[in-house]
Amino acid sequence: MPARRIPSIPVMAHVLFVCLHNAGRSQMSHALFERAAGEQHTSASAGSIADPDGSVHPEVVEVMREVGVDLSGIRPQRLDDAMAARADVVVTMGCGDACPFVPGVRYIDWDLPDPTGQDIEAVRATREEIARRVDDLLRTL
Repeated sequence: MPARRIPSIPVMAHVLFVCLHNAGRSQMSHALFERAAGEQHTSASAGSIADPDGSVHPEVVEVMREVGVDLSGIRPQRLDDAMAARADVVVTMGCGDACPFVPGVRYIDWDLPDPTGQDIEAVRATREEIARRVDDLLRTL
């Protein structure tokens, strides 16, 4: 009797991108990750001190629109323990001790400048660096 082949099941990772306000770096990271990952992995973003009534920084909306991503209707959301517990990987960006620690979750810190008050060229450079890091991250999942 021939050996029965068990189809391989793709391993899907869930990545959580966290910054302070969830209005810049984490929003760009989440959007670029979703686009690059397709249906292979999932992600979310949140802020350690996000104001849910706030909005994504206008300069971030502008530079993301340049690459075909519309963040104009997105609202920041505050990080909670359930979001962190669901993640396989948490990518932090400047939230320091305000980011929760969940045992067994892989943590990566991306030291990226906060786009608040930056000119468009600086925010573009941050977007490009995030895109590079997202590609690197996807290769490790």
